[in-house]
Amino acid sequence: MAREQPLPERVVLLGIRHHGPGSARMVAAALEALRPELVLVEGPPEGDALLSHVPALTPPVALLLHDETEPSTAAFWPFAEFSPEWRAMTWAHGAGVPLRLFDLPAAASLGEERDPAPKAVVDPLGTLAEAAGFDDPERWWEDVVEHHGNHGGDTDPRHLAQAVAEAMTALREEFADQVDERTLRREAFMRQSLRQALKDVEGPIAVVCGAWHVPALRALPPATADAALLKGLPRRKVSGTWVPWSHGRLASASGYGAGVDSPGWYAHLWECAAKGDAVPRWFARAAAVLRAEDLPASTASAVEAVRLAESLAALRGRPSPGLSEVTEAALAVLCGGDEVPLRLVCERLVVGERLGEVGSDVPRSPLAVDVARLQRKLRLPPSAEDKQVRLDLRKDTDRERSKLLRRLAVLDVPWGRPDTTRSLGTFAEAWHLRWDPGFEVAIAAAARHGTTVEAAARQVLCGRAAQAQRVAEAAGVLSEAVGCELPEAVAAARTALDRCAAAATDAVELLSALPDLATTVRYGSVRGTDPELLRVALHGLLARGAVGLPLACRGVDDETAERALAAVDGADDAVRLAADEEHRETWRRALVALVGMPDAHGLPAGRATRLLWEAGVLDSDAVAARLHRAVSLAAGATAFVAGFLRGSAALLAADARLFAVVDEWLTGLSGGDFEAALPLLRRAVSEFSPAERRMLGERVSGGGVGVRAGGEWDEELAARLAAHVRGLLTGVGS
Repeated sequence: MAREQPLPERVVLLGIRHHGPGSARMVAAALEALRPELVLVEGPPEGDALLSHVPALTPPVALLLHDETEPSTAAFWPFAEFSPEWRAMTWAHGAGVPLRLFDLPAAASLGEERDPAPKAVVDPLGTLAEAAGFDDPERWWEDVVEHHGNHGGDTDPRHLAQAVAEAMTALREEFADQVDERTLRREAFMRQSLRQALKDVEGPIAVVCGAWHVPALRALPPATADAALLKGLPRRKVSGTWVPWSHGRLASASGYGAGVDSPGWYAHLWECAAKGDAVPRWFARAAAVLRAEDLPASTASAVEAVRLAESLAALRGRPSPGLSEVTEAALAVLCGGDEVPLRLVCERLVVGERLGEVGSDVPRSPLAVDVARLQRKLRLPPSAEDKQVRLDLRKDTDRERSKLLRRLAVLDVPWGRPDTTRSLGTFAEAWHLRWDPGFEVAIAAAARHGTTVEAAARQVLCGRAAQAQRVAEAAGVLSEAVGCELPEAVAAARTALDRCAAAATDAVELLSALPDLATTVRYGSVRGTDPELLRVALHGLLARGAVGLPLACRGVDDETAERALAAVDGADDAVRLAADEEHRETWRRALVALVGMPDAHGLPAGRATRLLWEAGVLDSDAVAARLHRAVSLAAGATAFVAGFLRGSAALLAADARLFAVVDEWLTGLSGGDFEAALPLLRRAVSEFSPAERRMLGERVSGGGVGVRAGGEWDEELAARLAAHVRGLLTGVGS
């Protein structure tokens, strides 16, 4: 029976911690000392064809591989400047030495079902650091390994790698039960790749891989054993490219090599490694961040923070300050003990939002090329930081920017989020922009729809229009198509709207489509679409929905009543925004009919009463009579009052008679009835602004509530009312 064969001495295993600057320095030094004939790096071999583009990349970047038949089935392999694998790639390119990626192929892992309850992943260097009493694996590496060498110890990186291998072997034995089947397959493929490399070259071979895998590569079992482990792996055709990555993504613990909590700090350590002044430079940058936000941070404070960090390190027996010391010193000196500015420093420096760059020669899909072209043309560079922009749609460039953002949103690339909190008029838009590197997957997936953003968005919208089954769905597609300024998609969505409306019999469904349609009517002329054609569709839906509204609210359950109330509110806004006077009158008649329907659910009926009162169709006497009638009936009283209260409190507080009717009913409820009514009432009151809530409170306290007939103060009633009001205003009591 064949036995394991020890790995030839010409193979040097460099066990690393992914995204670790200490490991990166070891790898760089080891490669320079070893000068191997071939370098093997942990990673999917499908990426080999893309390694020639390394010089055109500015990290952080990621290798993106996806299934050609289903581009959304994809995975990233990110690298930072301080990643050991990245240092191996750049060294090999600079030295003219071949480099291969030798992990399990992406074809075997893309889209695979993972264990729903996977075993915990071991961070081997992190485990050793914790055992030694360190809170940061990088600190352990520097203090125990690198600084030890500075005091006369052995600094040969190959000897350091051997020491790591010995430690990992012991650790692997301790955690043998945490080695899953996928890890075993990966290591089997690595060994197969090693066997091939030994055949291909006669000189030294350097292997850069996660320290956890080193023990599995120190000896080669029979090739047949590894072949058996790899039998039956899935096959698929895989394509890929390089994409920009960000420090924020590295800190999210997603993707290859998991994440690191402090990529900005690690990048700083890497950049300052040769200078030896990492801590002073760090506090200089921290002070600059605080001053940029108009927070006090003097040069003298930065110097004092350096001294404190160094003192803390000395007290703890550490050769130099690490992240924990600089954070504590920053909190005490620069931030005055305040956690808020410290969080700002952590966001900007400890994590950071550095975004990498990819050269124009890197192969990408035609759609990705078009996205990049439009970003350059419209001067909208992608950024990992939040950015606010205001667009004037009367200007050609701003209008094109708006079209790009809306078309990308259709392609599931939400680069921009419209700011709907403030109205800027018909010709202006406000957007929040933030580029997420993960958008590259959505762009790869959308490439099957077209080679340009315009063509792909048109194809998606036309497809959604053809598949629309409900009126609101078709109206939503129409709104997006108009915003994207795609005439073919507008026509397809208009046809879909007619088709869905013809088949619809539910008045609530018809009315639910009006808000989107009204907005589309309002902005249609700005987007080059004839608003009158859209207004005809709105009027048709409104006429049919208005006729059926009263019957749609009869004898319905609470859930249906909530949908009806939402439809009434949305339709009323749409009518005021986009309907002509004839159809406004049609809508008012529908509300009057709903209010007069004897067995209509209280929520929409109460809301309709409120809308008619605000529109001047019903005066206060008529509304008071309806409120009296509603609250005199135990069944449905709470729903009617809750529906009536929805909206603004200003008019209600100003009308003493209506306020008294609601107050009299509310104060007359028993404790149990009040608790039962509170959820609906609290939801209505939650829509009031803080100013309106204060106004109601003042109205209660100063309006004579709690006074007996004849002017005598009723302490018991006043206390109960105060508790009720507190419950309504603060949400306590449910």
